[in-house]
Amino acid sequence: GMNKRSIDIALDNCVYGDVKFLYVSPERLQTELFLVRLKKMKIGLLAIDEAHCISQWGYDFRPPYIKIAEVRTLIPDVPCIALTASATIDVCTDIQEKLKFKEKNIFQKSFGRKNLSYSTFYCEDKYNRALEILNKVPGTAVIYVRSRNKTKEIAQFLTKNNINADFYHAGLDSNTRSTKQENWINDKTRVIVSTNAFGMGIDKPNVRLVIHLDIPPDLESYYQEAGRAGRDEKLAYAVLLYDKGDIKSLEENLAFQNPTFKEVQRVFQAIANYLRIAIGSGELETYPFDYNDFCTRYNLHKSSTYYAIKKMENQGVLSLNEAFSNKSKVFFEIPNTELYQFQVQNNTYNPFIQMLLRMYGGEMFSNFIAIEEKVLAKELKTNEEAIRNTLRNLHKMNMINYEEQSDLPSITFLIPREDANYLSVSKKILDHQRNLSEKKIKSILNYAENKLRCRTQMILEYFDELTDETCGNCDYCINERKKLKQTNVYFTIRTTILNHLQEQNYSIKNIKELLTMYKSTQVSNALREMLDTGDITIKDDKLYLKKS
Repeated sequence: GMNKRSIDIALDNCVYGDVKFLYVSPERLQTELFLVRLKKMKIGLLAIDEAHCISQWGYDFRPPYIKIAEVRTLIPDVPCIALTASATIDVCTDIQEKLKFKEKNIFQKSFGRKNLSYSTFYCEDKYNRALEILNKVPGTAVIYVRSRNKTKEIAQFLTKNNINADFYHAGLDSNTRSTKQENWINDKTRVIVSTNAFGMGIDKPNVRLVIHLDIPPDLESYYQEAGRAGRDEKLAYAVLLYDKGDIKSLEENLAFQNPTFKEVQRVFQAIANYLRIAIGSGELETYPFDYNDFCTRYNLHKSSTYYAIKKMENQGVLSLNEAFSNKSKVFFEIPNTELYQFQVQNNTYNPFIQMLLRMYGGEMFSNFIAIEEKVLAKELKTNEEAIRNTLRNLHKMNMINYEEQSDLPSITFLIPREDANYLSVSKKILDHQRNLSEKKIKSILNYAENKLRCRTQMILEYFDELTDETCGNCDYCINERKKLKQTNVYFTIRTTILNHLQEQNYSIKNIKELLTMYKSTQVSNALREMLDTGDITIKDDKLYLKKS
């Protein structure tokens, strides 16, 4: 959000002032303005956060991250560290190769969270189930959903049921987002209902509960979002609620987000025809691009077409500018009753306001809503400039807040336009990414529907960390403990442990060595039950009998 002059001043302060820390996006890192100053800075460390974005085999690949390696050549003596909370071994290896590490070097903490209790439930009425869980688990909570509209709907539902809740998503203006975030951090709001836009960079230690009302696209995303609970290392809960609609949605998104090579070729050919670019021309040329008109003219599905363009962008064929997603936005500054009075007194604006309300509804009184001036112009049978002038006038009259799109969407060809039959897009990479997506969806669905295994074990295995130990806290482990407690095996193990501890204190490992005739999980569950009921205590890794 900084303008060029502000950036100029900030970078000068990094060169000549006493700035110790500079936070930069990978896109900004590539600009000439930044690179010129970079050479003058005294840099002690290059730290790359969310480093999994570097890998094409990861879940959140972003092309600008790969180019960080080029920047490293300008500062060859500066040490580099890459950080990520969720990367498999393959991704870790790829990160080091892409960043040109001199030697492989990984520091990794276990993905296990002993204090975090994972659970999943299939349910038809997710709203009421979430309400039931919130009433059982006190303290601060986050509810994640995939839709912006749902955030407000669920927050209102909770508020009506006496839960202090608010909503958050990236479509809100920055001041509103900041206020909502601060209220939650400072415990003025108990529950925040949000898209995945919420939580990055927020380290609130006392979150007791994270509920997902939609299945995330992969276990990496789920692990990161669920992991925002219990950072104070006290008991916290991560609950996933799902239904048949979630499974269907994941499968549909797989098709949209992973177009085939032929689909990418078709979209590329349509773009070349739409922009009238001859083969061999267009390199580094930028062209205005009306996305909706383009999709309508060539009868293309908007979602799958967008992802086809992103695949070409990822492989360096073309680039779609950010204005594509930064549409104009409108928000009514006055309540409904005052607006009605204004309509009565200003008949000139009445048809326009009625059209806005008909097309976008009452949501405009509580949120900024993305609009398209071209669509409004077509509806009122006028031109786009007339629509913009009307919106600007209403803005000046303090009727609405109109955030006009600062730039028009455009496409830049990064290489000369090719024949679509010889398109420089790797079918191998497209196929691999589709297979990877299928694998990730299968993993998250297996996790959600699993009733036969410790959930922490499943998460650890996904991140290449194998263990025989069960967590004791997840829904599976709790059910197993209940079943064990109803058997004679539990009482036999319990009696044996109590008898041994009367003689001397043992570590958990030593106790298990004495009870090899039983399954390790049975002994672990018995120990956890005994610790929970207070039969025994633990200190400095030693087990003690409860003092009478």
